[in-house]
Amino acid sequence: MRFAVMGAGGVGGYYGARLARAGNKVTFIARGEHLAAMQASGLTIHDRDGDFTINPVNATDDVTTMGPVDVVLMCVKLYDTQAATRQIEPLLTPTSVVVTLQNGVEAPEIVADVIGAGRTLGGATYISATIEAPGAIRRNNDLTRIEFGEPDGPASDRAKGLAEIFIAAGLDAATVDDMAALLWSKFVLLAANSGMTALTRQSTGEIRSDPVIREAHLAALSEVTAVGRARGVALAEDIEQRCIDWLDSTAPIKASLLIDLERNRRLEVPWLSGAVHRLGKEAGIPTPTHTAIFAALRPFENG
Repeated sequence: MRFAVMGAGGVGGYYGARLARAGNKVTFIARGEHLAAMQASGLTIHDRDGDFTINPVNATDDVTTMGPVDVVLMCVKLYDTQAATRQIEPLLTPTSVVVTLQNGVEAPEIVADVIGAGRTLGGATYISATIEAPGAIRRNNDLTRIEFGEPDGPASDRAKGLAEIFIAAGLDAATVDDMAALLWSKFVLLAANSGMTALTRQSTGEIRSDPVIREAHLAALSEVTAVGRARGVALAEDIEQRCIDWLDSTAPIKASLLIDLERNRRLEVPWLSGAVHRLGKEAGIPTPTHTAIFAALRPFENG
C-alpha cells in the first residue's frame, strides 16, 4: 500500500518506518535537518525490541515529486493541519483516506473541511516517540497501539483493512465504532495533562503529589468530561477515575505542550485548553480551569 506520512516526527516517523520495513511504499514529508539526515543516511528507529534503519528512505519536502497515495497519516501539529491538508490534497485519489493522528478532537473536522466529507478517519495513538537526533527516532514506552474509526458510523471495511496492514507491520492496531468517544476519551486526560503541566511548568509527578495542583487537575478532568457529554459523546462512566489511576500509576512526564513552551515553540493550546473553553461556551458548560489555563498561555501561543 502507498502511504504518505505528513510530519515525520516521533509518531509519524515511527509508524511510517514500521510500515516501510513491512514492505509498504512510504514517503515521509518532512523538512529541515531531519529531512536532510533522512535523505543522506536513512531513518533509524531505536525501538524497544531492537534498532533498525530504513535506508534508502523516501523523504521529501516537495509533494509535487510524489505520485498518488492510498493513505496519508496526518501527524503535524494542530496549527499546521489546514495548510498541510491543502499540501497533500493533490496526492489523493477518489479512494484515498487521511488518518488524523494528532492531539485534540477537531483534526478530522479540519481535514474534512478541506478535502470533503467521507475521506477521513479519526485516529488516536498511545505511543511515546521522539526525534532523538536528525534522522533518528526513539520509542520511549511499550505501547505501539493505534486506533481509528469513521467520523459518522461503525468501523468500515477500509478501516478494518488498514488495521490489518498495521498489524502485519508488527503494530498493535484496532478499529472503533465510535470515533468521537475514542478521541474524547483520550482528550479528557490529554487536555488536563497538557494544560496543567504547561501552566505549572511541572511534570505530572508534581501535579499528583501537590494537593492544591492535584485539585485543579481533577477539576480540569471534570470540565472536559462535562463538555464532551454535553456534546453527546458517549464517554464511559468511569472515565475520570481511569485518568486519575493513570496519573497515580505512570512515571512522571512532561506533556508536549510544556516541552514546546520550554523550547519557545508555537503552542497547540488553542486546540487543547482553548478548545475546552470554546466548546464549553458553545455548550453552555463552565470551564473555569481550562479558561484560566488558556488565558495564561495565550501570550506564548506563537512562542
